[in-house]
Amino acid sequence: MSRAGWACAALMLGSALAGCAVGPDYAGPPRLALPSHWSTSTAPHRDAGRLDRWWLRLRDPLLNRLIEEAVEANPDVAKAKAVVREARATLQQTAAGLFPSVSGTASVTNNKTSAGSSSVLVDSAPYSLHQASFDSSWELDLFGGTQRGIEAALRSTQSAEEDLRNSLVTLIGDVAAYYVEARGYQARIALAQRTAVSQRDTEKLTRSKYEAGSGNAVDLAKATAQAASTEANVPTYQAALAADIHRLAILLGRPPDGVASLLARSAPVPAPRMPLPTGLPADLLMSRPDVASAERKLAQATAKIGQAEADRYPAVSLTGSVGTSAIRAGDLAKYSSLSWSVGPSITVPVFDAGKRLATVRIVEAQRDQAFATFHSTLLTALEDVENALVSLSRERVRATKLSEATKNYREAARLSRSLFKTGSASFIDVLDAERSLYSAEDSLIQSKVSAAKDYVALAKALGGGWSDPVDVSRPIIVDTNTGPHLREAQK
Repeated sequence: MSRAGWACAALMLGSALAGCAVGPDYAGPPRLALPSHWSTSTAPHRDAGRLDRWWLRLRDPLLNRLIEEAVEANPDVAKAKAVVREARATLQQTAAGLFPSVSGTASVTNNKTSAGSSSVLVDSAPYSLHQASFDSSWELDLFGGTQRGIEAALRSTQSAEEDLRNSLVTLIGDVAAYYVEARGYQARIALAQRTAVSQRDTEKLTRSKYEAGSGNAVDLAKATAQAASTEANVPTYQAALAADIHRLAILLGRPPDGVASLLARSAPVPAPRMPLPTGLPADLLMSRPDVASAERKLAQATAKIGQAEADRYPAVSLTGSVGTSAIRAGDLAKYSSLSWSVGPSITVPVFDAGKRLATVRIVEAQRDQAFATFHSTLLTALEDVENALVSLSRERVRATKLSEATKNYREAARLSRSLFKTGSASFIDVLDAERSLYSAEDSLIQSKVSAAKDYVALAKALGGGWSDPVDVSRPIIVDTNTGPHLREAQK
């Protein structure tokens, strides 16, 4: 039977044996005032759509590959899986409290007795005594304390599973964001190098004019300085690119240079064209794993109140034992050698100076803390979505304007260079046009990166992430030779 099956069986058995429970019953997520729609939306969207594998909308095969590998190899995800395994084992351990416990003992002893008066001592012949016994105990869950403990453990398991999902949402978003940044820096490096080549051509033209006597040293110095200034940007961008590549490798569970070869060739900045289904603000209660985890922790804290409250009531246990002893092992099963006892026992808390009541007050305060955390997490989730929606919509407007500016600056640079060659324009016009074109093109690249990162941030804020089942059963470390064996020297 699975762990979940044991928990269900335990709850059913407890319900059959104990008809009452103490402490508050959790009635589901608290009702909080939520907006009916997002501020950037003209009307609420009734269908939240699917956010599973949202990164496929970026249409980048290498990014898809990196995300697949990160899900399998990221250390933080592996840790979250181990937490889920721990929570499930704790649930099974807690559910065992509804069942009787039985232990058995067996022994064989060599015996010899002596008897007699002060003047005569008689020794009996040595004999072996075989003994066996079974002891059992069963604490009845009359006030539902054990059931409350199982509820708390079950909700802790559900919270751990949501934390795992949250780790995946965060991981996938981080991989996508760093990948977009890396492609952006590659584009900015290429732009700087391309612009520097053009500016060196302008420098050569200015030098030719200077040497022919139609130019001046000031124009030549400015042309040389502008080209050098553009070239100076390249090392800065290369360092930032290396940092993003190193971070991507770490997210994939590799050494810092583990993905450098995969990103050696430049590629365009991913540009999503399909909008994300935003749904309604209330959808975050289910779609955001951090919100769902906080809600499960609130449910867990509520169950712990009943668990502490039940400890203030009497505890009733059934105990029993069966024992047998014989000179020969074959006689152990004979009725004449059997002894047994069975009966109930009750433990009543009489005086503890308010200790148990204080425990109840402690867990009540912890429940209030869990509620405040849930409320804060939900508000933060709403804020994340609103910020991402506004940033994405405004960045798209900005990109449109920058694209228009770049187009006109490119034409202005072409005309100014052409007029400068014929002597119809000053070098200041060329210098200003080239500087403006480079700034506009660089800003356009940054805008594309920002728009893609805003898209990623929106997907994360909406709780989009991994949809396939995650195998948490495999431990990180697989122990061997765990049975009885000779102990080796410690290393």
